[in-house]
Amino acid sequence: MARTIFSTIRSGQALVIGGNRGIGLAFVKQLLSDPRFDQVFVTYRTVTSSTELLKLAQTHDRLHCIAMDLTIESQIEAGLADIKTSTPELHFVINCVGFLHEEGITPEKALRQIESANLIRYFQVNSISAVLLAKYLLPLLNHNKPNIFATISAKIGSIEDNRLGGWYGYRASKAALNMLLKTASIEYSRRSKQTAIILLHPGTTDTRLSKPFQRGVPPEKLFSVEKTVGLLLNVLGTVTLEDNGSFFSWDGSRLPW
Repeated sequence: MARTIFSTIRSGQALVIGGNRGIGLAFVKQLLSDPRFDQVFVTYRTVTSSTELLKLAQTHDRLHCIAMDLTIESQIEAGLADIKTSTPELHFVINCVGFLHEEGITPEKALRQIESANLIRYFQVNSISAVLLAKYLLPLLNHNKPNIFATISAKIGSIEDNRLGGWYGYRASKAALNMLLKTASIEYSRRSKQTAIILLHPGTTDTRLSKPFQRGVPPEKLFSVEKTVGLLLNVLGTVTLEDNGSFFSWDGSRLPW
């Protein structure tokens, strides 16, 4: 039976992409409590949205914060190059960046609501940023120790599971995310053979992203960020290199593409 990747980590380096709030910040806190990780690197987009994270960094020497806007490729390249000056390799990477709504943009319920600029925004944040991360993470993950590059996706991005329609931009950008990273996982299997690229559906989590859409969600199906991260870490704790390119739900079940 293949060994799980987490069971091989003894003295590792972790990276949380988008760790300034919500699920990302909860991952940061969990990783800081895990003595197996000597350093925890974390990216954030703006100082104003990262108060708690930056305050946390003042009391944790193992925590290193890096400003990075994932819609700007040069910032991804520079940020990961900066990490490489501190460590030659990473052992666990979790990308928690995702976009659903902001002022002037809400999920479309009908074709008449589709606007090309909004679609571009969805793809820029949810899809393109992740494959650019895969591009620039390769030198940090291509080493002789098993490692994981996980990304928060969404069940709503499953084409096979789409029975309700609506939410065109979000659905399509998550489907594109899945395809881009599934494709990257095949290249990684040749170029970074100790890496498992994993996509994760976190369920409905009580965050700013889901807040306007929580009405009608049963209380037992609305997870706190702490519960979500615990569940996802349980799933990741079962991952082996043979799972490279897999799409898991929070309960460990495999999701259709």
